[in-house]
Amino acid sequence: MATERYNPRASEARWQKAWDEAKLFETKNDDPRPKYYVLEMFPYPSGRIHMGHVRNYTMGDVVARWRRAMGYNVLHPMGWDAFGLPAENAARDNKVNPRDWTYANIATMKGQLKTMGLSLDWSRELATCDPSYYKHQQKMFLDFWRAGLVERKSAKVNWDPVDMTVLANEQVIDGRGWRSGAVVEQRDLTQWFFKITSMAQELLDGLDTLDRWPEKVRLMQQNWIGRSEGLLIRWPLDKATTPSGETELEIYTTRPDTIFGASFAAVAPDHPLAKKAAEKNPALAAFIDEARHMGTSLAVLETAEKKGFDTGIRAVHPFDPSWTLPVYVANFVLMDYGTGAIFGCPSGDQRDLDFANKYGLPVIPVVMPEGQDAATFQIVDEAYDGDGVMINSRFLDGMKPAQAFDEIATRLSGVTIGNRPMAERKVQFRLRDWLISRQRPWGCPIPVIHCEACGAVPVPDNELPVVLPAELTFDKPGNPLDHNPTWKHVACPQCGKPARRDTDTMDTFVDSSWYFARFTDPWNETQPTTLAYVDGKGGWLPVNQYIGGVEHAILHLLYSRFFTRAMKVTGHINEVEEPFEGMFTQGMVVHETYRLGNGANGAYVTPAEVKIEDVEGVRRAKLIATDQPVEIGPIEKMSKSKKNVVDPDDIIASYGADTARWFMLSDSPPDRDVIWTEAGVEGAYRFVQRLWRLVSEAAPHLAGLPAKAAVENEAGTVSKAAHKALKLVGEDIEKLAFNKAVARIYELANVLQGPIGALSSGKVAPEVKSAVRQALDFLVVMIAPMMPHLAEECWATLGGKGFAADQPWPKFDPALTVDSEVIYPVQINGKKRGELTIARDADEGAVRQAALALDFVLKALEGKPPRKVIVVPGRIVNVVA
Repeated sequence: MATERYNPRASEARWQKAWDEAKLFETKNDDPRPKYYVLEMFPYPSGRIHMGHVRNYTMGDVVARWRRAMGYNVLHPMGWDAFGLPAENAARDNKVNPRDWTYANIATMKGQLKTMGLSLDWSRELATCDPSYYKHQQKMFLDFWRAGLVERKSAKVNWDPVDMTVLANEQVIDGRGWRSGAVVEQRDLTQWFFKITSMAQELLDGLDTLDRWPEKVRLMQQNWIGRSEGLLIRWPLDKATTPSGETELEIYTTRPDTIFGASFAAVAPDHPLAKKAAEKNPALAAFIDEARHMGTSLAVLETAEKKGFDTGIRAVHPFDPSWTLPVYVANFVLMDYGTGAIFGCPSGDQRDLDFANKYGLPVIPVVMPEGQDAATFQIVDEAYDGDGVMINSRFLDGMKPAQAFDEIATRLSGVTIGNRPMAERKVQFRLRDWLISRQRPWGCPIPVIHCEACGAVPVPDNELPVVLPAELTFDKPGNPLDHNPTWKHVACPQCGKPARRDTDTMDTFVDSSWYFARFTDPWNETQPTTLAYVDGKGGWLPVNQYIGGVEHAILHLLYSRFFTRAMKVTGHINEVEEPFEGMFTQGMVVHETYRLGNGANGAYVTPAEVKIEDVEGVRRAKLIATDQPVEIGPIEKMSKSKKNVVDPDDIIASYGADTARWFMLSDSPPDRDVIWTEAGVEGAYRFVQRLWRLVSEAAPHLAGLPAKAAVENEAGTVSKAAHKALKLVGEDIEKLAFNKAVARIYELANVLQGPIGALSSGKVAPEVKSAVRQALDFLVVMIAPMMPHLAEECWATLGGKGFAADQPWPKFDPALTVDSEVIYPVQINGKKRGELTIARDADEGAVRQAALALDFVLKALEGKPPRKVIVVPGRIVNVVA
């Protein structure tokens, strides 16, 4: 009787419904089993899930399901990172409320995620745009403020004069607002900051404890924090050249050893000295105004043309009163790093060298590689920033740079200028305080009221949350909260006089910096967390396994690490400082691109519109609708702009969720990009059907038989393969090596094919049947984390009790996982000629004797004894003829 094909469309919906009704994945906080917290970065509700979501959430789901099988009480929740600019754009463009747009998208995406069969605890679902969530965020803002971790101060921002809003660095493109196209200005605005710099050293030191994070991610964080040790040097100024008799310029440098190579000093456009000098110099004022129209990001400053303006001010060299340097205003110097002033040593820094060459400034080599000749060593177009020996540096000549650093520090610290040492050692961080103010309406309101008499006043805790107005209109430029006729007008909580709400909202990074803690008890209405459940004995934090894209490796992870520490300071966390014990960054999903036949100018078309044909070994593409030729382009990240996207709904409808999950796990290592191909998906689907055939063909012959392992003969081969696969698949999942786990399951299916095919003959020995029964039980439990719906169907077909998703991970027999034989590569005169298979416990003499008896060895020796036989136990045999 032919086996019916597995029908994922019917099966998957049925099992999802059964899991929901059984509340199988709802997690109890008081469950006595050991806890394990699996979390994938929650999605922004943009409207549709994409294949990147499928890959990310499948990986997390495999870990969650496997840990449940291993006996853990697993927390695997889901929520929505729901505030942000796309909702505002949709509201403005489509005349809808951003709230309605967001919740409609959440409903759609939740339905899509459910079709994937993810073992999520939906009872803990949260959305950051819901007042029940941001109420607690507002509470923590106020607690951080009381603890000295929040500050309101003036800051330089990117200002779009048309949209009348602050832009993030990423929203400034070629100096213009990404939406309006207006030339962006740098403005000083009074903003709210989280004082993340107060924890800079803690955040740096904490990286050493994160041994389950990718090294590249820890390095990215380390570089972003950017600890440096240097000198703060007070350079004398020639009073005759300064605008108001200024006498010194403070400069922080990490390379004081290069001080004798200095050829200029430079200050930021908003440095007090620059502003003062510009008061009587219209040309300088115009230069500073031009600099204000650059973005504020380091990326912009690094790539922009380096420009300077000679102020006429002269700085006096600390070691030579007769040596003065010109002081420039430079567009690449940042006021908020160091002191907003530098000295330029062109020979040791490429940026300084380019600047010096542009403005005709001297270039004095001061460090050369060891072994070079100081008399002939020159710097022309390429600076030398490596180690070496000091030259042209007076009393420093011959020293190594590190020694010269100390010598400069010692000498200048003994000299005073204005009753202070001319230099002092200082630790500096690249990290800046976290600016959280956003002039946008679709975000968490900042719970502060501004009163003419009382200043900035916190909203009383019992009046939280400060809820956004029900209606938001976008018919005027700027922030709709500023234009709201009623929402922002309130009485001052302290004096009762008319006051106004703060109309800024919080950076959406704040929303995602603590959601993992809220998941531990989202039902607590009075506090952000429940201490008994958040950490410590019985608590969920830190997250045992966090999974997400490397694009969030810096800011999101850094802010979450800061937030966790701040929550500890303010009593919302007991003892944990690091939120994520294990971090994994998955690769992207990529696909070929397709264009109508006009090269770079051709319109992109989607994979669904294209058919691929193999014509005499050459792949060619045509439009399905018209047979028009299509150009096959490079493989790139799936994106709407390139139209190389595959809709998960289409894949699930055609092949089922298990096929999509299996392909995502099997095609490549999880930290690398996966290339989505139709052939690959079809291959995964064929394997789904193959597993179903194996189980459904075997089940009638195995009913009522005991599942029992064997050691000898055919039954032993089956049992050894099953126990070895069980051991290795568990180890692979634990290491997140999903593609390796998939390969083991393919191997086991190959071993089972023959014995199962023979069952219908009625001539299979009972011990073989029992071994096959156990192997199939193992197989179903092994595929359950990866292909959960198929596993349920197979489990039911085999007569298993309960859900496959609820079965414990079987115990393997260690004796059955050890190979009894070993394969030796056999070399003759250093070249491999064949292999020797022999018992693993064979001694060296037996291995030598067996190797010399091999046909190809006998032929090579031509009847002569070998000159030497080298046996490396368990590794290789080399015969020297």
